[in-house]
Amino acid sequence: MNLNDEYKRKLVDISYVLSLLEDNWTVVVGMTPMEPKEFLRNLHRTNANGIEVFTCLNTEPYDFCSKEEYFGRFYNYSWFFGPFNRKFSKNTYYVPNNLHQAGTNLIASTRINVFVGVASPMDEKGFFTLSASVVYEKDVLEKADIVVLEVNPNAPRTHGDTHVHISDVDYIVEVNYDLPQAELLEPAEVEKQIAEHIVELIEDGSTIQLGIGGIPNAVAKFLIDKKDLGVHTEMFTESMIELFEAGVITNKKKTLWNGKFVCTFAYGSQRMYRFLDENPSVLFLRGKYVNDPYVISQNEKMVSINTALMVDLTGNVCSEALGTTHYSGTGGQLDTHRGAVKSKDGKGIIAMRSTAKDGQVSTIVPILPQGSPITVPRQELDYIVTEWGAVRLRGLPTRKRALALISVAHPDFREYLTNEAHKLGLI
Repeated sequence: MNLNDEYKRKLVDISYVLSLLEDNWTVVVGMTPMEPKEFLRNLHRTNANGIEVFTCLNTEPYDFCSKEEYFGRFYNYSWFFGPFNRKFSKNTYYVPNNLHQAGTNLIASTRINVFVGVASPMDEKGFFTLSASVVYEKDVLEKADIVVLEVNPNAPRTHGDTHVHISDVDYIVEVNYDLPQAELLEPAEVEKQIAEHIVELIEDGSTIQLGIGGIPNAVAKFLIDKKDLGVHTEMFTESMIELFEAGVITNKKKTLWNGKFVCTFAYGSQRMYRFLDENPSVLFLRGKYVNDPYVISQNEKMVSINTALMVDLTGNVCSEALGTTHYSGTGGQLDTHRGAVKSKDGKGIIAMRSTAKDGQVSTIVPILPQGSPITVPRQELDYIVTEWGAVRLRGLPTRKRALALISVAHPDFREYLTNEAHKLGLI
């Protein structure tokens, strides 16, 4: 096989890809940092109808799912909501999932007609890489009828299970756009207070999972005095680079994949994407492996740190919706929490502000609002941390759980929560 001839034979423009689509087909695209923007920006131009498009955390208000004139012609199904999914929720439907099963469950339930992803340029041996995400992308690519890659010189070439050979690709579209970047949030004062309580729970030599946002960023800043931390995480973040460069993260004490960062996708700045390019210390492995709780639990001193919207007085955690209004998703929260709790000397931490709406409402509630999904069920909850402290609920009866949670609620709401706990027969 002449690789360059094969490449040229498969090189097409986006109009040709759109012409391939047929009525009622199922299309799956790469997630967040690896969204195929040329395809999604032009999808509404196809003549096909009833197209089902599976996405994850859309980074733009693409016409096919945001403009009412296309409602009914396209259906956007998303594994995780972001701001644009929430804004245009009339035509976006959530796919309940745990991250490590997102791709495999879809494959088991649906014929995938087309996969469209983003890849780094082909090397001299005919291999692309799926770059900064293999959450579900490689699993789906291997089962799709048609595989399309948007080849982007800005996509870092990554190590791990990201390689795809030209022989496994049907069509190539050459593009040149910047990858989506995650906003770098400076932690607020309350988030710093929460982080201080969390950091006290993290021992030297621990393996950590951090998410995105103010609280995880604050945690990273307070970890500066720790030693020999490791990383096994669904998302590689900017703060991990800073801790690596400061000598805090060494990955030398990890029980699993010693010496390596392990992640399944990365989302951050251009600086972060440059750090990942051809970096053998960072392994991108499939989400079905990285987020498998059994795999996670093999890391001793595994610590997962996730955030939540609210928790009830018995310990049911809701992280993805406000009543029946969908907000984000389960993502890998239950995966990583379960894995950490099963780990030797591990800890599963749910961190949250004690109030919302500028202090008007408590995030610790007597019972979850009607319709609220439970992200981490009470029987699996370990630690809850607010700016008022940290409490461990694992193994506690409901009476002690309620009292513990009230102790880390905002003082303005403790009397109310105590009275409600009495009414519910919890104390």
